[in-house]
Amino acid sequence: MAKPEVVLITKADCHLCADARDAVERVTSALGLGWTEQQVDELPELREQYAEEIPVVLVNGVQRDFWKIDEARLERVLQRALGH
Repeated sequence: MAKPEVVLITKADCHLCADARDAVERVTSALGLGWTEQQVDELPELREQYAEEIPVVLVNGVQRDFWKIDEARLERVLQRALGH
């Protein structure tokens, strides 16, 4: 089974984004997964889509959480994606 793609969408000067980075890193590291970050400041299409919800976590292209990242929920989503 392919590893899930985890993307954190952030913006500059965002204290919630810093917390989200830490949460995503903790969860993905524990599961042996990587993740990427995309900033809405660099991608106008993301800014339009997620303007009021930053930070946002996507798993395999599906929005799974926003604002305050729930680590337990993210872990459950990733476990399911891994087939566990």
